[in-house]
Amino acid sequence: MSFPELPDFPWDVLADHAARARTHPDGVVDLSMGTPVDPVPPLIQAALTTAAELPGYPTTHGLPELRAAAVAALERRHGVPGLDQDAVLPTIGSKELVAWLPTLLGVKSVVIPEVAYPTYEVGARLAGASSVRTDGLTALGPAAPGLIWLNSPSNPTGRVLPVEHLRKVIAWARERGTIVASDECYLALGWETEPVSVLHPSVSDGDLTGILAVHSLSKTSSLAGYRAGFVTGDPALVRGLLEVRKHAGLIVPRPVQAAMTAALSDDEHIATQRSRFAARRAHLRPALESAGFRIDHSEAGLYLWATRDEPAWTTTEWLATRGILVAPGTFYGPAGSHHVRIALTAPDDHIASAVTRLQ
Repeated sequence: MSFPELPDFPWDVLADHAARARTHPDGVVDLSMGTPVDPVPPLIQAALTTAAELPGYPTTHGLPELRAAAVAALERRHGVPGLDQDAVLPTIGSKELVAWLPTLLGVKSVVIPEVAYPTYEVGARLAGASSVRTDGLTALGPAAPGLIWLNSPSNPTGRVLPVEHLRKVIAWARERGTIVASDECYLALGWETEPVSVLHPSVSDGDLTGILAVHSLSKTSSLAGYRAGFVTGDPALVRGLLEVRKHAGLIVPRPVQAAMTAALSDDEHIATQRSRFAARRAHLRPALESAGFRIDHSEAGLYLWATRDEPAWTTTEWLATRGILVAPGTFYGPAGSHHVRIALTAPDDHIASAVTRLQ
């Protein structure tokens, strides 16, 4: 048996540095992953239990009320009007869809950002597709790739793509019949600028042909453990994904669908979670800068993209000796070789401890 050749799982490679950080007398401050640490809001917990006794299979397409809540949330929170609720498809978190989208679409070539979430490349490999890393369309020449990934705000850099850039990518893709998939998991976490969805009329002109937007409830609703996400956009593409997913049994559990409906219908808990992340960012960023780091991009999202203008693993080691674990930028591609990604998802007391250690 021959499995696809995949890169080493990033956090396995980080094990030695994690062990080093854990030897700190006051314990490790783990800022290497974007794992939520704040409790699931009570209204979402309560919604989860409403379906706990139901024995039947859930629908792959999801509850009508879930899809309606997603459409309403995108309009209310991000100014995306008039989506067809039939063109919303719940997913088992967003990572599952990212990993399998090239396979589900049957594409053979994928374009990913130069510095990118590793699962974009993994998804191409699982599909047996080629992949190219680039942030510029001219580097692609006359090629007509099957799929191009956008990620704004970016993981790991926190970079936000302007409307003009998004429009240019859409126009370029439509000339070539290329599908555009926009990973918008951090869309609600703009700090210095307001991110715009690829579905927004200022980008799409109201025409969603060839466009998909991927959303996650893991970060802003603390639902990483629930595996709750959805994809929406071009109705024809969503219909095709739905049919394949029916056959593959890729179904979000019914209690999770109820929880997602509650989360998408409430904005108060989003504001509360945003304020937590903002406070942690306000403490951690100046401490890093005072310790000699430069913060690049990072105008949105859950991470600080930091550098001391040295190899990423050198910085990772320097921080590990202080009991602080971060992700080296090499996890995200060769262009990240001199940066580290520092997450805002540690408890407040851990952030305070990291600030003290940096001083």
